[in-house]
Amino acid sequence: MTQINGMATVAIPVADQERAFEFYVGTLGFEKRRDLPGGGTRWLEVAPPGSPTSVALVVGEGGVDTGIRFTTTDATADHETLRAAGVDVDAEVLRWQGVPPMFTFRDPDGNRLVIVEV
Repeated sequence: MTQINGMATVAIPVADQERAFEFYVGTLGFEKRRDLPGGGTRWLEVAPPGSPTSVALVVGEGGVDTGIRFTTTDATADHETLRAAGVDVDAEVLRWQGVPPMFTFRDPDGNRLVIVEV
């Protein structure tokens, strides 16, 4: 057995780190956790305020289904807020019996992410 006991960071590929940073911080309301240059690259991490897990915005080809589920206390309000901000969101909040309300949205690189109400 390993001694793994948590998850610190997940990575999302982005073509332009600065544009991605503006989206995740300016539009989603995340906070900057790390911004470190090194060896011709940049390590850039953001996270929802108070979250133990951060997102690294790494240079790469976007347009992937990240599998990442962010949590919220109000999926409907977040859906409306993101739609009003011009974010590419699903047409509606998914509401299936026995499943929490959720919807998918895409960042400026076309990466798919989900917001789930808890």
